[in-house]
Amino acid sequence: MFFDSSAFAKRYIEEAGSEIVEKCCLQATDLALCIICVPEILSALNRRVRERAISKADYGRLKHHLLDDVRDATIINLMPEVVAQAVKTLEQSPLRAADAMHIAAAEAWGADMFISADQRQLSAARAAGLQTKSV
Repeated sequence: MFFDSSAFAKRYIEEAGSEIVEKCCLQATDLALCIICVPEILSALNRRVRERAISKADYGRLKHHLLDDVRDATIINLMPEVVAQAVKTLEQSPLRAADAMHIAAAEAWGADMFISADQRQLSAARAAGLQTKSV
């Protein structure tokens, strides 16, 4: 299973879809993430600290949990073929660059399932031939 940041963040930020993400993680035999996933999730957590939605101590705990999880995941780097595929995806779908990078990384990895909370991204992933799951 390949998680984009919007989906994988639900492991650390309790919101709609968090239970589904947890079930998917438990069912996955292999889990992959694009290398940009970690900084995107940490950015979201830092924003919550600035907004005082979580404490600095909570941030530290959640960051530690994320980094532990990432040790067990396959991390897809931004290799030239991933960037080239992201460009192709951007030319075919109205996405943000980061969303296209996640799709391209999932394609490069050969994901059986692409999991996201972003409907536009899921539509583009389906158009790229990926099986998708919305959370």
